[in-house]
Amino acid sequence: MKLASTLDGRLHAVLDDRSVDLTDALALRPGPGGPLLAFLERGGSLADLQGLDLDALPSQPTDLARLAAPVARPGKVVGAPVNYLDHQAEMGEQRTIADYGVFLKASSSVIGPTGRIRLPYLDVRTDHEGELGVVIGRTASRVTADRALDHVLGYAPVLDITVRSGEDRSTRKSFDTFTPFGPWVTTADEVPDPGALELRCWVDGELRQHASTADLIYGVAELVAYTSHVMTLHPGDVIATGTPAGVGPIAADQRVVVEIEGLGRLDVGVTDEGAIPYADRPGRR
Repeated sequence: MKLASTLDGRLHAVLDDRSVDLTDALALRPGPGGPLLAFLERGGSLADLQGLDLDALPSQPTDLARLAAPVARPGKVVGAPVNYLDHQAEMGEQRTIADYGVFLKASSSVIGPTGRIRLPYLDVRTDHEGELGVVIGRTASRVTADRALDHVLGYAPVLDITVRSGEDRSTRKSFDTFTPFGPWVTTADEVPDPGALELRCWVDGELRQHASTADLIYGVAELVAYTSHVMTLHPGDVIATGTPAGVGPIAADQRVVVEIEGLGRLDVGVTDEGAIPYADRPGRR
């Protein structure tokens, strides 16, 4: 099932060119995290969704312009640095996620497919990083790799936007709008092997990244297990699994697209509205 949240706080199942509204059937009362998070936080499961009679529920043509991020405010967004060998080589990096561990991004950096990436600085490079996103469906604490996927609700394309300045990784990746996510979550039952998905990322039609999740250093199960041994993962948390080679700069008025086999196509614009010179950033001395 493909689960999409709309800008008016409704939860939909996307069926080809139509969207079925699940909100009233599930008696959802969404908070700031959106309807899918509200469903998960009350203990909702894939079995609950599969028990619905979709043919009996109201539907309408799917309208991408109405979609919000599937989870508007995850409890946390976890990032995986240097998790593809080709990206390690591209960076001239000696270490990988095995050495660095994971990092956190601010949940306020999340936007949906109708949002725009906002560049913070006029004179510092900002890069795209196309990634597979993993959405946690039930609490995971110190789980083993062989049980890790039991805790996953589903998967979605995600962009990890990064300023190439000198601050800590979490700062450079946590600006508002720096985690585009969506257009929907494809539930795990429709993804037989998250380690065999083709990923592509374009900037203004130029193919920049093309890889398979088979090339992840820490695969999805291992990454969920590792992360859960560092921090408890809660329903609605998102893990960005790392980016392959091809990372590059983005500029105002461009469009960035990441598409993952079977999971959909995330297409967002870029703006420099409000951008300032790096030397003028607040707190500089």
